Amino acid sequence: MEPSNAVDRDSTFELEGAVAVVTGANRGLGRHLAAQLVERGAEVYAAARRPESVDLPGVVPLRLDLTDPQSVREAARTASDATLLVNNAGISTGTPLVAGDWDAVRLEMDTNFFGPLAATRAFAPVIEGNGGGAVLNVLSVLSWFHPAGLGAYAAAKAAGWAMTDAIREELAPRGIAVTALHVGYMDTDMAAGIPAAQKTAPALVAALALDGLARGAQEVLADDLTRGVRQGLGRVTSAV
Repeated sequence: MEPSNAVDRDSTFELEGAVAVVTGANRGLGRHLAAQLVERGAEVYAAARRPESVDLPGVVPLRLDLTDPQSVREAARTASDATLLVNNAGISTGTPLVAGDWDAVRLEMDTNFFGPLAATRAFAPVIEGNGGGAVLNVLSVLSWFHPAGLGAYAAAKAAGWAMTDAIREELAPRGIAVTALHVGYMDTDMAAGIPAAQKTAPALVAALALDGLARGAQEVLADDLTRGVRQGLGRVTSAV
């Protein structure tokens, strides 16, 4: 099935010649996003809490810890030529909201919501000052579907979806487009313990995300599960 984008498009974005900052670029989807951006002609800062763990050729390792505001500010000063921010880094602790560990719930919100927001706040003036550009936020099918056992993660991703829609409107006058990537289960370390029937290859997800970003898509839906859940939003069911 050909992927579809959920909502209308803004202006296109040229990946060749872009200067991208990719968070969580040392493994999983982030590593594939960084590698494919290099292949498409972008310069890439591969950001990670431990930059020594970045082993991709052709990138510039960058220290960035989303839970450390000073680290985020320093990364924005270092990558002062950025025109694209890819908010990919995240965690999943498998924590329910009521019975789960409170510190784990807060860590999920700090990493998956407040972290990307902090990065966007830090890099927005950088991107604007370089003539405009784009932000790509990596979200999830769990932005809309909220299983109890993954309550903390789902709540953070739902907040991330709201944040993405809000900053899209806020940043548009500053010449910055915002794209959301929604994806179900990928074949990465984060989903290793989830017995999903089918997991999408992260290389494929990265390609779809970058294609959508280049076309100016507001949302990219990377698999059938995500498209199905997105299509079902707004349906009303009742019980008697």
